[in-house]
Amino acid sequence: MSASTNILIADDEPRMIKLVTDFLKKDGFNVLAAGNGRQALEIFNNHHIDLVILDVMMPEYDGWAVCREIRKISHVPIIMLTARSEESDELFGFELGADEYVTKPFSPKILVARVQSLLRRVTERKNLNIPADGLEIDINGRAVTVEGTPLDLSMKEFELLLYLVNNEGTALNRDQILSAVWDYNYFGDARTVDTHIKRLRSKLGNKGSLIKTIRGIGYKFEVKHEVNH
Repeated sequence: MSASTNILIADDEPRMIKLVTDFLKKDGFNVLAAGNGRQALEIFNNHHIDLVILDVMMPEYDGWAVCREIRKISHVPIIMLTARSEESDELFGFELGADEYVTKPFSPKILVARVQSLLRRVTERKNLNIPADGLEIDINGRAVTVEGTPLDLSMKEFELLLYLVNNEGTALNRDQILSAVWDYNYFGDARTVDTHIKRLRSKLGNKGSLIKTIRGIGYKFEVKHEVNH
């Protein structure tokens, strides 16, 4: 990545900011730092930001609030940092639209790898539209419409839908989905997949039924094709 790639990190611990910043700069990223949530939103609104790293516990708007505000206007990749490891916190982050969830203490190298992975998925796009029974997926624009109506999907929800559609008719287990969509050795469990599937189905409305649950295995995207006689 070049220095034109801007990463915003928001954390009220100066040592944490310095640690992460040093590793990101070493990989060629340009880093903008904020010490609280209000400052993070000011920076985000006044600069082109390619990815955001948010600490959950911050003064003047916590990470959850900042994530919620950013998601109102942008699909930029968001990584949440937290010292807590409760499953409910992780699920709440995904509910708000976070793409990754990293528990402190963590390896800075692993964090940088996740940053690179998320950015790679954003930049390595081909101009391609995938029609699937009233569903239109614009890969280049990262946009999804259902019968002409645009959907508000998080990055992970978009990646999950794209993976399912690209493997139409194939039963995919949760480990396959984790590996393909999260693009690294995910330090979580299969419930993350179930949570995202549930939200994705809900957002797809009547097209949510295209995602089938395969008991004992996982999920499958299936479109009924007309047979020409």
